[in-house]
Amino acid sequence: MAFLNTHFFADSLGMCTRCNVLLPDRPKAGKPIPALYLLHGLSDDETIWMRRTSLELFVNKYYLAVIMPCGDRSFYSDLPNGSRYFQYISDELPRLMEGYFPLRTDRAGRFIAGLSMGGFGTFKTAFARPDRYAAAAAMSAVCDIAWVERQRGPLFSAIYGDAPLRGSVNDLFEQAKRVAALPAAERPLLFQYCGVDDGLFADNVRLREHLRALGYAPHWVEGPGGHCWENWNTQIQNILAWLPLEENQIRTGAIGI
Repeated sequence: MAFLNTHFFADSLGMCTRCNVLLPDRPKAGKPIPALYLLHGLSDDETIWMRRTSLELFVNKYYLAVIMPCGDRSFYSDLPNGSRYFQYISDELPRLMEGYFPLRTDRAGRFIAGLSMGGFGTFKTAFARPDRYAAAAAMSAVCDIAWVERQRGPLFSAIYGDAPLRGSVNDLFEQAKRVAALPAAERPLLFQYCGVDDGLFADNVRLREHLRALGYAPHWVEGPGGHCWENWNTQIQNILAWLPLEENQIRTGAIGI
C-alpha cells in the first residue's frame, strides 16, 4: 500500500493540520476507492494507528483507503475559541480527501471508526450525519456525556465552555433517538466493542441497550481485557471484515498474504 503523510489548511480549524493516509498500491482505473476515516483517542495523534497496530498489513487485504486525521484533544467538538473540529471531521475532511485522492464520494463508500475519544467522535459523527456514512464502528468509546461532565476541569472547560451538554449533538443517547427514527436503510450500520475490564464498559452496555430499545441494534462485541492496544489491534481486524464493502475479500497478489 501507499502510505502518505499529508499537510493542508483546514478552514474549519483556521490553521494547517495533517493526516496519514493509506491507499491501495494498485488503484483500479475508473473505480474510486471506498474510505474509512479512523479517529484516535485523547492522548494520541494521527500517527498512533500505524505505531501501535498492524493496520497496514490488515488493510492490505481490502480495496480500501484509510484516512487517519489529527483531532488533537478536541473530543471532535467545535471549540469556543473558533476551531471547529466537529465540522472539520464530519464535513470538511471528507471533502478535502475526496478532492486530493480518487475516493468514492457516495455514502455507501464512506465509513468512520475510532477508539475511546475517537469512538465518541465516531458515533457523534454518524448520528449527526447519517446521510454521509454507511457504517460506524466505535471501540471502547466514551458513550455517556455524564462521563464528560464528571471530568469538568481545564480540558473540558476549554472544549465545551459553559454550554449545556445534555440534549446537544454531544449527547449520544439523545442523538441516537433522532437517527433511530429514520428508515432502516438511512441509518448507518453500527459496530460497538468494549472490553469487560474497561472502565467504560458499563456506559457502553447502557448505550447498547438504549439502541436496542430504539430498534437500532449495533453489532456488539465484548471480551476480556481493558482499555488497551492489544484489544484494539484485534478489533480493527474485525471491523475491516465487518465493513459493507462491495469487494470485502482477500485481494489477489496482496503483499504478505
